[in-house]
Amino acid sequence: MTDPEPVRPTANAMRRALKRSRDGVALDTAEAAVLLQARGDDLRDLTASAARVRDAGLKAAGRPGVITYSKKVFIPLTRLCRDKCHYCTFVTVPGKLRRDGHGMYLSPDEVLDIARRGAEMGCKEALFTLGDRPEDRWPEAREWLDAHGYDDTLAYVRAMAIRVLEETGLLPHLNPGVMTWTDLQRLKPVAPSMGMMLETTATRLWSEPGGPHHGSPDKEPAVRLRVLEDAGRSNVPFTTGVLIGIGESYEERADALFQLRRIQRSYHGIQEVIVQNFRAKPDTAMRGMPDAELEELAACIAVARHILGPSARIQAPPNLVDEEYALLIGAGIDDWGGVSPLTPDHVNPERPWPHIDELAAKTGEAGFELRERLTIYPEFIERGEPWLDPRLLPHVRALASADTGLADEDARPAGLPWQEPDEGFTATGRTDLHRTIDTTGRTSDRRDDFDDVYGDWEALREQAAPGMVPQRLDGDVRAALATAADDPTKLTDDEALALLHADGPALDALCRVADDIRKTVNGDDVTYIVTRNINFTNVCYTGCRFCAFAQRRTDADAYTLSLSQVADRAEQAWDVGAVEVCMQGGIHPDLPGTAYFDIAKAVKERVPGMHVHAFSPMEVVNGATRTGMSIRDWLTAAKEAGLDSIPGTAAEILDDEVRWILTKGKLPTATWIEVVKTAHELGIRSSSTMMYGHVDQPRHWLGHFRTLAGIQQETGGFTEFVTLPFIHTNAPVYLAGIARPGPTTRDNRAVTAMARVLLHPHIPNIQTSWVKLGTEGAAEMLRSGANDLGGTLMEETISRMAGSSYGSYRSIEDLVTIAEEAGRPAKPRTTLYGEVPPERQHAATASDGHLPELLPVLGD
Repeated sequence: MTDPEPVRPTANAMRRALKRSRDGVALDTAEAAVLLQARGDDLRDLTASAARVRDAGLKAAGRPGVITYSKKVFIPLTRLCRDKCHYCTFVTVPGKLRRDGHGMYLSPDEVLDIARRGAEMGCKEALFTLGDRPEDRWPEAREWLDAHGYDDTLAYVRAMAIRVLEETGLLPHLNPGVMTWTDLQRLKPVAPSMGMMLETTATRLWSEPGGPHHGSPDKEPAVRLRVLEDAGRSNVPFTTGVLIGIGESYEERADALFQLRRIQRSYHGIQEVIVQNFRAKPDTAMRGMPDAELEELAACIAVARHILGPSARIQAPPNLVDEEYALLIGAGIDDWGGVSPLTPDHVNPERPWPHIDELAAKTGEAGFELRERLTIYPEFIERGEPWLDPRLLPHVRALASADTGLADEDARPAGLPWQEPDEGFTATGRTDLHRTIDTTGRTSDRRDDFDDVYGDWEALREQAAPGMVPQRLDGDVRAALATAADDPTKLTDDEALALLHADGPALDALCRVADDIRKTVNGDDVTYIVTRNINFTNVCYTGCRFCAFAQRRTDADAYTLSLSQVADRAEQAWDVGAVEVCMQGGIHPDLPGTAYFDIAKAVKERVPGMHVHAFSPMEVVNGATRTGMSIRDWLTAAKEAGLDSIPGTAAEILDDEVRWILTKGKLPTATWIEVVKTAHELGIRSSSTMMYGHVDQPRHWLGHFRTLAGIQQETGGFTEFVTLPFIHTNAPVYLAGIARPGPTTRDNRAVTAMARVLLHPHIPNIQTSWVKLGTEGAAEMLRSGANDLGGTLMEETISRMAGSSYGSYRSIEDLVTIAEEAGRPAKPRTTLYGEVPPERQHAATASDGHLPELLPVLGD
């Protein structure tokens, strides 16, 4: 392997980068690489600005002038590893362990002896250090695990963590190396925090012969980044960091820091970042490599502080700094990491820990107070669930200061019971939400930030009061019915409002008129489509007050699909006869505007014949604004990527009087109209929808219908109109006492009938929603002017999260039964209401009633 020769930055480049760091301007990778090479006066300039950033963060955290550390013991559970890092002295081989009289793993008694002695000395953290999956490389490790009844090393880690909790009270911090998502779920309940050094994102150091990580499967940067992301998804307080001086370039070093920032911004799960300098060790392949200089370490700490910001906790191990404590404090650290009065640093055994009193004195000389913390940082203790498992809460509370969340330095660890929750508890991370929403249901009916995330509820109640009880209007229903039967296009607004308020015999008559129009336009066939919903993420911060689907990324029910998983689901749907996938998701803050193109491409590449019906107008606007493209250009690019049509959702009620009650941040009516019209002009057809029965009035329904009819007369791009009754059960706006409990049966019949009347002859297809109304309700709507039942769906989470009780799937046979209940035949269709090819009909019929195996949302 050949290391790239560093190119010294010019004086101008250094001056510019230093000024940007002083001014608090966000750095890019090139500027960071320049600053990593700051030395002398330039380094003093850089560290001074970094220290100011650190100080601001400590002040904001409520602990100005405090540098923290954790008093801990090291538990080297096993020194075997499947990796072959060229600088590591921790790892050994089975033969050497046997010669030295050691087992392949520490025994339970050895683990507990270390932990008990640490507890007696006032330690509060038990750091489990071990090699990656040694059983995959060493038969001796496999034999030991089998003999002691453990499936794998992580099962033993979990068991020992529980025993440490129960018998000593020390808080486990687990460093077992690379973990899968499933591994994280397994270990989260037994450890308040976990960790794994990223080390570097320089893939060449792993892939090229001679590199320090060559031959080490767990050191592939992409794998380690995946672990960090999975930890964030799993709401695990996670420690990570970079190892500098192992052959990476300054650009690669900067990239690692930016990758950490990216992950932290995505998941807010990184509790501390270690910046560690390489120290050459004898008897290793890299024994001749020069150590990373301390000025180089200081520069990296300062750059890390600027990149990661004031809220980051940045650590440097105090036993690797040759007593240059002031230099590193001045560079921007706020933590010394774990310091043990009992056990050595098993990774750097030649470097003894400083005495805590000495460390406190040196920290004091630099103008800071040394304070003890726990393995889990105060910010994560304050967040509580889902970051701190309830099974660990008593153990943490026993050692934490109630005032600061730091360690209670007078507390002494004592064993406390660790107890698994009852079977009814739902595990954090609903990767199977699409499946269990029909069985287990939601984790809770509302988010814990309910009181502040949606805005001022009191002001909204006042604003929404008129819609809580719909006004009843007396009008000449008889004359209006006559007009509707003779020529619906001649209905005045007053006549239309009278019909929207119709009830009793008048409503029955209205439904008969609508049904007659339906028969004239569509015949008796009830159409349906074999389709699959794919909601690729429910992470969303738009603040829609009617939406029970949206989750924060830290919420227990949050999920995001990968591109391959989206494509897998589309392929599954194709295999069982689908002609369409309908794909929508939350407005995830980390998805770039081009992500939608990638989703469409992924489906088309996997299943070229599948119709991609995707991306609401809200998502279109989100994509356009994030890419800086116009709506027209973005839609053009989406079409080129494989988008065939768009759902006309995000309409809710096309009246801003209602919209600003229903949502805090969704696009206004005019923008929704602009998106839809632009799509139609580009040949991208759409459905149209209306969600009703919340804070709206019949006059809003009328305005909505008139708007849709006007658009259709202009563009002809709507394929159908879909009625969407408001599902109130878990909707925030209902839980806050603002919205009505959904539409009544009268409302549903009137809206369906008037959709047929008012949209005639412009929008020929009126769809009812079995997922919101059930079999009987949908059949009733088919007798009230509707001609379409929508799709099989296969999975449906949006309405089910809101509280719909009608399931997520209907077979073709189920849909035919609904049509038969309305006295009509059923017929399959395509998205654009065309004929379904015989091959698709055969595939659908052959597999009808058999759901494809539904994939988990996040893979291991």
